[in-house]
Parts: sequence; structure tokens; C-alpha cells
Amino acid sequence: MSVLVFVEGLNGEVKKSSLEAASYGSQVAQQLGTTTTAIAIGDVQEAALAKLGEQGVSKVLYDGDSRLNQFIADAYVKVIAKAVQQENAKVLVFSNSNIGAAVGAKLAVRLNGSLATNVTALPTIDGGSFVVTRGVFSGKAFADVALTSDLKIVAIKKNSIDITSGGGSATVENFSADLADADFAVSPKETVMQDTNGGVLLPEAAIVVSGGRGLKGPENWHLVEDLAKELGAATACSKPVSDMDWRPHHEHVGQTGITVSPNLYIAIGISGAIQHLAGVNSSKVIVVINKDPEAPFFKAADYGIVGDAFEIVPKIIEAAKALDK
Repeated sequence: MSVLVFVEGLNGEVKKSSLEAASYGSQVAQQLGTTTTAIAIGDVQEAALAKLGEQGVSKVLYDGDSRLNQFIADAYVKVIAKAVQQENAKVLVFSNSNIGAAVGAKLAVRLNGSLATNVTALPTIDGGSFVVTRGVFSGKAFADVALTSDLKIVAIKKNSIDITSGGGSATVENFSADLADADFAVSPKETVMQDTNGGVLLPEAAIVVSGGRGLKGPENWHLVEDLAKELGAATACSKPVSDMDWRPHHEHVGQTGITVSPNLYIAIGISGAIQHLAGVNSSKVIVVINKDPEAPFFKAADYGIVGDAFEIVPKIIEAAKALDK
């Protein structure tokens, strides 16, 4: 028996959210007195997989079938299900990503497992009881959920678990689920990936700098980008901004866009409509910059600055540059 962790890759490297999942899985394995195995798919370098040993993973099963470089739900489910059965895994850990949420649900049905998404803390394990804490109501509340099936499937909320380090190197073994063409019968016609331009992928970011209509036009977006660059952050925007084509839609954060849960969310010139808050209120710290003291976003903020963004943001950028010196 082992704890199995599904690992996602990007550009040959393991995603930060998967390092968090591996750290979580290894700590659960310690509680259960067992080992941690990872299953990886697609475009991830072997050296990057071996480094998962630093998070306590002892073995990595790797299926390098190039057809898996693109997310195909049925094929991913087949590969992971075979790994669960081969390793006799009783706990399966994902990152709470689009892939993790979709595949986790399918696996729960296929393997008769109990699934908990958006999990924020290590489980409480007492005898046969396995209880996890998960965020609910867009992060406004928490619920303790008992997973009672033989297979427990857990999807970890991003930025909720610290990445551990200090272990050794994991062994990497080739793995195959003998996929057939039928496993790829349902596939997306096109996959559009966010162009990070060497920066941080928005769903993975620990810090997000976001802008709204208060910036008055796309020609002023350099304020958001410059601050994000200094902080090592991803950039985001409100829905009106993406609707007006100031920014691409994949940067739109909110109820109908991407949901983020960074350690720090900086909102510049965003009023704070409830639809936007639904996508960001899981952030650990929210800073709001707005010249309107009645902007509703201030009610959700941990820190607020009432003032003109065109005066305040350049000062913050200069302060961030000074910290780097």
C-alpha cells in the first residue's frame, strides 16, 4: 500500500501546485506508516521527476506517451487508475487544478472512491477515520468531511500547503497503461495555453497583481506588469477589462473566469463586484488600491490604500526595487 500523488508538468518541469500535492501526500504517508509514489504523464523531464524525492516521494511512475502531452480526460483516468491498482493505493492526491478536479471526479466513480476537493489542511486520521478540511462557499467557510470509501481521493487547494524539502532523490520507472486509440476518441480541438512571457502562470502564482477599469486604458497596463515583475507575480484583471479587450480573457479572474488563491492579491482600480470577489476571496491577504473610499472591495481587503493608482503604484514599484538592492 502507498499514497499515490498525481504530478502535472509544464515545459518539462513539475508544477508548483504538484510540489505542494507531493508534500501533502508524503506527510499523509508518514501518518499512515507507508511510502509515497507519484504518477506523472506527458512532458516532464526525468531529472525534474527525480527531484520529487525532496518532497518525500520515493518512486515515480512515468508514462511518456507523447499523446498525453495534451490533456485527454479518459486517457488520463485510465493511466492513473492502473497506477492506483498496481500500487494498491488507498490515498490518491491531486492538486485542485482543472485537470485534478476533472480527473478526480471520474476516478471516484470508476474506482468507487470518496472525493474531497479544495482541501486546505492535513487529514485527521484516527483508526479507520479519515477526515479532511475543505473550503466551501468560495472560501468563506470550511467543512470537515469524512472520507469513508476504501480509496480516499483528495484535491489540494493551491497555496494552502507548504512545499517541504530535504529528502533524497526519487527513482523514476517507466509506466504504461497500454492506451488504445479509443482512449483518445474524445479530445479538444484546440488547447490555448496562457502566454506567461517568461513570467508566472496565473493559477500557480503565489502573488497576483490585478487591474481594473480604474487604470483607464490598456496603455497604462505597464503599471500592473512592472509591479508584477518586481514581485515575481502573475498579472490578472477584472471581467470588464477583458470584455473591453484591454487584456486577454485568460487573465480574467472572477466567478466566470479563473479562481485564484494566492498568498497575496493586489487589486488596482477594481471596484470589487461580488462576481470578482467570488474568484479571489480565497486569497490569504488582499490589498486594495482605489481612489473611491466607498469601493466595496475595501470591505473584503486586509489592507486598503485610498488614493490615485497612478501616484501610488509607481511608489510601490520603487519600494520593491529598493528591497532587491
